[in-house]
Amino acid sequence: MRRVYAFAVPLLGLVSYVGVAAAATSDIIVIPGVGPQSPAPRAVSAPPAVRPNGAYGGGLIELFLTAGARAAPASRPAYAPGPSSGAADPAPMRRLAALAPPRQDAIEAAPSSEYRRQEVDYSGRERPGTIVIDTPNKFLFLVLPNGRALRYGIGVGRPGFEWSGVKAISRKAEWPDWTPPPEMMLRRPDLPAHMAGGPENPLGARALYLGSSMYRIHGTNEPTTIGQNVSSGCIRMMNDDVIDLYGRVPVGTKVIVM
Repeated sequence: MRRVYAFAVPLLGLVSYVGVAAAATSDIIVIPGVGPQSPAPRAVSAPPAVRPNGAYGGGLIELFLTAGARAAPASRPAYAPGPSSGAADPAPMRRLAALAPPRQDAIEAAPSSEYRRQEVDYSGRERPGTIVIDTPNKFLFLVLPNGRALRYGIGVGRPGFEWSGVKAISRKAEWPDWTPPPEMMLRRPDLPAHMAGGPENPLGARALYLGSSMYRIHGTNEPTTIGQNVSSGCIRMMNDDVIDLYGRVPVGTKVIVM
């Protein structure tokens, strides 16, 4: 004898779902007020898409709909669309960009090879230990014994700011602070009144002060300016070079600027 199921009109969605699932397995469906009905042909449907646990609200309904299946954990995007506009939030992108390694040429752009530190022949008459600055050719020489010298590439004063003379190193400083002189502040009122020493400081890693003048031999935060007429009269060097020179010469060293 075949089993016949009859249902009252369900009051809860859950009861309705269970009743329909049971009726789908019977041969005859009896609908109150209508009578026995042949079952409709069963359509083969694609299995429901698997959703992550919790997508249906959890509990018994989710158990029926997912049969307890667990979805593979979804990978998190680098950024998510904004809640209202749908556009990507730019802040995470800025943070990601900040984590990217900076380009090396933007950190320490090298001048041409002729301005790299090297030992050369020297035929001048200055005593060993003297610093000679060849302004036109953008070289600084530290005279060594036996007709030799260390040659460094430098940046020098731009047109109108060149000078020549004989000075002596009066003071030395590591990672010096910078206070622009009044004359420079008149030309560049946008400059800060004072800047603490550090990699961003225009004086660079070391400074050798020349007598009582405002001029210095110092490092730079703009290595691409080596070999050029760019300064307000100071002698610029690569930071590595000025550190090397700093360790070789004492206070009182004679400096000849040509």
